[in-house]
Amino acid sequence: MRVNIKVDDLDYTIKFYTEFLGMKVLSRKHFPEEKYSNAVIGFGPQETHFVIGLTSHHNEADKLEVGTTFNHFGIATQDIYNIVEKIRAKGGVITREPGPIATGGTSIFAFVKDPNGYTFELLRRPPTPEPLCQICLNVFDMDRSIEFYSKSLGMNLLLPKFNATEEQYTLAMLGYGSNFTETTIIELKYNYNVTRYTRGNGYAQVAIGTNDVYKSAAAFELVTKEFGGKIIRPPGPIPKIKTKITAFLDTDGFQTVLVDNQDYLKELKKQ
Repeated sequence: MRVNIKVDDLDYTIKFYTEFLGMKVLSRKHFPEEKYSNAVIGFGPQETHFVIGLTSHHNEADKLEVGTTFNHFGIATQDIYNIVEKIRAKGGVITREPGPIATGGTSIFAFVKDPNGYTFELLRRPPTPEPLCQICLNVFDMDRSIEFYSKSLGMNLLLPKFNATEEQYTLAMLGYGSNFTETTIIELKYNYNVTRYTRGNGYAQVAIGTNDVYKSAAAFELVTKEFGGKIIRPPGPIPKIKTKITAFLDTDGFQTVLVDNQDYLKELKKQ
């Protein structure tokens, strides 16, 4: 699983993610003719871990606008207080101090912002095989979105929907498997009385592996007839590299790319 975002300063972003959040640089490339650079970072190899793809454009006119549709990333850590203090000492932005949820829960979490304005939720948890544990997307119809991801991607609702009535939002966590503390999840958030978000150009897409892009695209086509969304790239190989993919928009306009698992592993071996 991989999520792709746009950043302003690639070097500074990498420094923040590696020094403060503990990630590693997995690959880095420059494309001077196309005037952009990219890097892949994460807590483990791309073959087995959720990673973040960073793209920085060299054209000053192509400025980053994070927008408000994408909510945040989630990172599980045992050392939440120390990470927050390291970020604070370097002038970083802490938007929520570490502590439990206001409704009386025991989980400790905090929110910080990276140099580009993306929000990261730090969650205090025991050691986990997947520290980069979630992405959170703002949605307008929670039940429809749950049905969409369940039926189009085969995800499970890992916990009952959580209604924070005082804070005016509802959360749902979807993913594969059954233990939400040991897998990457897509967290959906419905904010009461919010009728509009700004799309921006920061969050690009999430990419998920599949054994058969053609069958996945056919299944998705059926889901769109009931819940909405649309295919924006029919299944097939990408020119030159021949990796088979398909891409679609969900009911809120978020893009998902499904990538053939075997083709993806072949491409990684070439790097």
